Amino acid sequence: MVAPYSPAATPGPEGRPELVGPAEGADALFVVLGAGFTALSHPLLYVKLLVQVGHEPLPPTLGRNVLGRKVLYLPGFFTYARHIVKVDGKTGLFRGLTPRILSSTLSTITRGSVKKAFPLEDMEHVSNKDDMKTSLRKVVKETSHEMLMQCMSRVISHPLHVISMRCMVQFVGREVKYSGVFSSISRIFKEEGILGFFVGLVPHLLGDVVFLWCCNLLAHFINTYAVDDNFSQASVIRSYTKFVMGIAVSMLTYPFLLVGDLMAVNNCGLRAGLPPYSPVFTSWIHCWRHLSAQGQLFRGSSLLFRRVSAAASFPID
Repeated sequence: MVAPYSPAATPGPEGRPELVGPAEGADALFVVLGAGFTALSHPLLYVKLLVQVGHEPLPPTLGRNVLGRKVLYLPGFFTYARHIVKVDGKTGLFRGLTPRILSSTLSTITRGSVKKAFPLEDMEHVSNKDDMKTSLRKVVKETSHEMLMQCMSRVISHPLHVISMRCMVQFVGREVKYSGVFSSISRIFKEEGILGFFVGLVPHLLGDVVFLWCCNLLAHFINTYAVDDNFSQASVIRSYTKFVMGIAVSMLTYPFLLVGDLMAVNNCGLRAGLPPYSPVFTSWIHCWRHLSAQGQLFRGSSLLFRRVSAAASFPID
């Protein structure tokens, strides 16, 4: 059911009232909320990125696992964050925030534009009354629509994502090569050309596509074949299936995120993208194979209990 249109009057460009509908207000709200969430989560992403590139400024500590055996643990998020504050102050936790907020905003706006170009009202949603073939066709159609939105928003926002990543990893070598958004755009274009803005894009896109299709199809098959309609809580279980599948699949697709982020900072003139932190990779496949051989495809996936791996080979400053 479509809600009734109830415009609100706001000052226009010449002082006259302009009608702004609920759709525009909702879009603005999503942008504001997205920017707020991006700012709040930035310290977590900042620490994760430094761990991803292999920067370990603090030595591991001796601890015990659940079996009581002695193991070495690397510093967790809170210890690492305190180290950043000690070096750069509290504002240091927000290095690279501006381009990341701009990237998030562009992504949100792009998704909204795609939704308007391909309205959700034209999409057929899955219903319990559908037969198996019809419901699968609808899931494929919905997932294709989600994939279009995600891929377009990823492509549009990726250049600012690259700038944000490079601003953050300057912590490793204490560089100031990438300071402002516009100066960073000029530097990347001058040194690497237009392709420099899209390094690491392919693994990110592949990760997004694999995540969407695996998550949606697995949730569909579980809801169709594993959840019995006679069970009293069947509808409740179905409502959480996609969420649970999202968590599981995101863990499996994490290597795509890692490789994409490493390629964004590789061989860009910063210490974090050069030996000994990282070889100079010729392609994202080269990066993937290197991490796989080192047993580091999930480096940075956990920031709380970071056990030192026997196969780990990263520098400790």
